[in-house]
Amino acid sequence: MLLTCSSAVKNLSRKLVRVQPPPTPNKATAMTRPVCDVFINHRGIDTKRTIAGLLHDHLFRLGLRPFLDSRSMKPGDRLSGKINPAIRNCKLGVAIFSPNYCDSRFCLQELALLMENKKRVIPIFCDVKPSQLQVMDYGICSAEQLERFNRALEEAKHTVGLAFDTDKGDWSGFLNSATEAVIGNLVELQAQNSTHILRGRE
Repeated sequence: MLLTCSSAVKNLSRKLVRVQPPPTPNKATAMTRPVCDVFINHRGIDTKRTIAGLLHDHLFRLGLRPFLDSRSMKPGDRLSGKINPAIRNCKLGVAIFSPNYCDSRFCLQELALLMENKKRVIPIFCDVKPSQLQVMDYGICSAEQLERFNRALEEAKHTVGLAFDTDKGDWSGFLNSATEAVIGNLVELQAQNSTHILRGRE
């Protein structure tokens, strides 16, 4: 699918590149730290070949570093060894909620980690309403885990996000809107970080 990137998205992308900090001189740190601007949390059977995959590729073409398990991992990689560090070190999270999202303990675990690490998360409600999302108890999670998942889900449900109907929606327009939201948040977060660094030097 050919997507046309709006001028607003291109301008934001250029602005983000301009405010990116220079690479760290510590080579050891650079080698061990996961390279990830945006962590895409999603339910694979619902969105991997549609919204999640297209958003990843759209962001990648703009020079960003999105993390999507099917694109960013290879056979033999341990899930916790790649996903958990990517969540801890990402700048922004995107949670793509879909009809089967809450059936996955892995999706909820990633969402909980994003929230517990105080990451800003953009929710995308794909073919599902926030009120329809509910953590299900299938007897495989402890009471503590269920509480974590519920807390993270409620926080996401009460965060301003985007909604998309895959049957009736404008795919190109939606992906441009989602990309603009991602880049706009990254620019804002980077500006805040730069301000904190300058204040720390005063």
